[in-house]
Amino acid sequence: MSSVTIVGSQWGDEGKGKIVDWLASRADVVVRFQGGHNAGHTLVIDGESYKLSLLPSGVVRKKTSVIGNGVVVDPQALLNEIARFKDQHIEITPDCLKVAENCPLILPSHVALDQAREKARGDKKIGTTGRGIGPAYEDKVARRAIRLCDLTEPETLDWRLDELLAHHNALLASLGEKTFTKVETLAYLMDIAPKVLPFMAHVPELLANALEQDKFVLFEGAQAVMLDVDHGTYPFVTSSNTVAAQTGVGSGTGPRAGGYILGIAKAYTTRVGAGPFPTELFDDVGKFLGEKGHEFGTVTGRPRRCGWFDAILVKRAVQVGGLDGLALMKLDVLDGLKEIKICVGYELDGKQINRFPYTLEAQKRLKPIYESMPGWDQSTYGVRSRDGLPDAANNYIKRIEELTGVKVAIISTSPEREDTIKSDDFVV
Repeated sequence: MSSVTIVGSQWGDEGKGKIVDWLASRADVVVRFQGGHNAGHTLVIDGESYKLSLLPSGVVRKKTSVIGNGVVVDPQALLNEIARFKDQHIEITPDCLKVAENCPLILPSHVALDQAREKARGDKKIGTTGRGIGPAYEDKVARRAIRLCDLTEPETLDWRLDELLAHHNALLASLGEKTFTKVETLAYLMDIAPKVLPFMAHVPELLANALEQDKFVLFEGAQAVMLDVDHGTYPFVTSSNTVAAQTGVGSGTGPRAGGYILGIAKAYTTRVGAGPFPTELFDDVGKFLGEKGHEFGTVTGRPRRCGWFDAILVKRAVQVGGLDGLALMKLDVLDGLKEIKICVGYELDGKQINRFPYTLEAQKRLKPIYESMPGWDQSTYGVRSRDGLPDAANNYIKRIEELTGVKVAIISTSPEREDTIKSDDFVV
């Protein structure tokens, strides 16, 4: 297997970090292909936690790590994250980290604009992280973005900043916020340029060579399918395409480079921030899942909303994401529950439906239809074989496979990398 693509199949925060690290230890190259520093993975290696936001997970393993052109990069956030890893005795140099030269940059005015607009929404907040990701993607599409390669041409920056700041300042002024001058923005970019330009690389050629040499390339997605700007719970979504089809676009490798597509799903469901969540629990079970699962966002620290596994939602991810298999995370969190429920459909205005609608108000009115299964008292924590799981746990996994239409290729039973059960047909 020359490449694997990992994507979230719910609303993100499914525990991708562990699987990414598990595969990164085998990979030659690890690639981020979308998102920004609003995403986050936590890796636990030999008892020590490493929190990644923008950096690909391969940096911890000293693998060639690539930030593709589909990622929007805050250069100061990148340098800050590199410095944090140095504090954990991991040196990240241009030898191992490569940033695509055509990556759009997040500037201080993007951050100010993101926060100002979220503030202005009042009780209609989308729940952004306020880090400038959305406005940076807007500028990319509007053809006014400043890219990493533009830092090598001060004469290009000069007139490009005129257009970008004219747009940003008009919006900021209309919201009663501080505006930005070209002098201060240009000074910021000229100061940071020599610090980030050494990481710049021609990524399409680098990845083409790796794939031609049959090296194992791991494409690491951020967020999840239900946060995809096209297929998620719009407008409560991220600003990029999170599905595996973005792999080639966001890395310059073409549509067939992604290889096996592995969707990550928790054995239950969580969501950070605002937006519809049909299976959300507001009772003691929801509290139990949140506390036992340590459900707090890696980047934001915000508590995650918790609910039962939604098979209809994950089936959407299978269909639009082209998933070849699922990795089922945090199975051990369900230990001790006498009853476990799976959402197998919805009731909408008195009628049963078996798909997740695209319209926002309809999403809000969904009532989950549950199928109940017996839970298990036996601990699954640290179990490393299917035979070691309780019968009820294996039955639960089989039912998820039936409902989603895809095999569970990997089962995780603890945060530790070794506590992973792999099916025979997932050969890496």
